[in-house]
Amino acid sequence: MSPYAHSLSGAVTTAALSLPPSVLTRMFGGPHVVDGAPLQPATQALLSIGARLGLIDDNNHDVADWRRRTRRSSDMAMPKARSVDVSDGTLPGAESDLSVRWYRPWQAGSQRQPTILYLHGGGWVVGDLETHDGLCRALAVASSCNVVSLDYRLAPESPYPAALDDSVAAFRQLRDTPTADGIPGGIAVMGDSAGGNLAAVLCQRMRDLGEPGPVAQGLLYPATDLRMTSPSIDLFADGYFLTKADMQWYRGLYAPSMEQWSDPGVSPLLADDLSGLPPAWVWTAGFDPLRDEGDDYAARLQDAGVEVRHRCYADQIHAFASMGILPGGMARTLDIGRQMGALTRSAIASA
Repeated sequence: MSPYAHSLSGAVTTAALSLPPSVLTRMFGGPHVVDGAPLQPATQALLSIGARLGLIDDNNHDVADWRRRTRRSSDMAMPKARSVDVSDGTLPGAESDLSVRWYRPWQAGSQRQPTILYLHGGGWVVGDLETHDGLCRALAVASSCNVVSLDYRLAPESPYPAALDDSVAAFRQLRDTPTADGIPGGIAVMGDSAGGNLAAVLCQRMRDLGEPGPVAQGLLYPATDLRMTSPSIDLFADGYFLTKADMQWYRGLYAPSMEQWSDPGVSPLLADDLSGLPPAWVWTAGFDPLRDEGDDYAARLQDAGVEVRHRCYADQIHAFASMGILPGGMARTLDIGRQMGALTRSAIASA
């Protein structure tokens, strides 16, 4: 039996994307080069397939429809690891209990493991426990950590700072009441895109409050500057899964006031001081509108004396870690999981 479960559409798409790169280039165009870097031919093919299926790039920004399509595309794009125990539960949020999903790797057995609080992406508007189920399974297996995925409140029903407040409340609960299989105090935080934004701000918030914060932070293509002024915003404004129009729509629902965009609680890159934050891994993508602000945040962390590791996957697009159907896709995601697990354990050992 395969260690991964595929949806039917995912299995069919995987087979198509496994064709030789030269064949994919002839079928879907290319080679596609921007900033001197080539886009992976299979990624270009996936973008074309997604557009034809109406999953991306049609600028139909209806909240309910966008949420449905995000679940559909996530189910197609990410196989689900089998070697993990999955259970649903709740954690206290800022105003009420929130749904969470626990992922415990089989190889951990009854041993205590670090815990990673995972904050999903989706522009603070879409995304939920289901859209990131495949990614969290893979991260738990590769990191050998318990992963807790948080279903924080979404905009427009609950704009800023609801998602951040929920993330802080859930982190405090995990920090202060460790489970039987969790290491006391051994809580890291990780997130992708909007979730990377929340993870970065959460670390700043704990530092500023003088409270024990996460032992480590993992930021996957994070949104760090909602002013949206970096060159990559316009360079990759359209045609690469996440568009500039998408980002403006998300921003308008999450932080509708222009004054909020310069608030470090919304744009962590704009914080005056990044010293004293937990060690970080930052992963970015070469064909991503958020590339530059993620790269800049990693550079600012390093300049502030924070231990930081950074890698840009030059031939990939936004959300690549949730695209296990791409050739090499699961290997990339598992590498990220192993790196996050190693950083978390190193931080705990150094504490």
